[in-house]
Amino acid sequence: MNGGYGLLVPRRSPFTSDRLLKTVNAFHDSVLRVTRGRVGWSADGMPVLRLTTVGRRSGQLRTVLLSSPIQFGDEWIVVGSKGGGERHADWFVNLRADPRVTVETKKYGVRTVTARIATPEQKAEWWPQAVAKFRHYGEFQSRTTRDIPMVVLKVSGD
Repeated sequence: MNGGYGLLVPRRSPFTSDRLLKTVNAFHDSVLRVTRGRVGWSADGMPVLRLTTVGRRSGQLRTVLLSSPIQFGDEWIVVGSKGGGERHADWFVNLRADPRVTVETKKYGVRTVTARIATPEQKAEWWPQAVAKFRHYGEFQSRTTRDIPMVVLKVSGD
């Protein structure tokens, strides 16, 4: 029982806290900067990328670090899990509004990419691969009613 009300309420994941997610992201970004990129370009065996979107309301640049469980040449796949939260991550909503974004990786530096949401068929193929690399994705999906999106970031042709 939670809160003494006799109701069974699912525990909220600490991963869904905006403040916690932003704090962890800021710490990770500072590690990358302080070490001049020698530390921080991988997490849980997956490459990390720095994604910069344009804020859909503010018009300001917004940067977040994400891991990429799957890559295909000049495409990176990222997961919009937000720790299993009920709302999509801000970065996802921003790139849905403006799919031209920038990505920085250790291997390729800064690149302009175009983002698109994976098709249901692609997600059906890729989701098990992503969960195999980071089991928490499956746990995050079980915590939310929203369909956690997978996003393809593909290097732009210009």
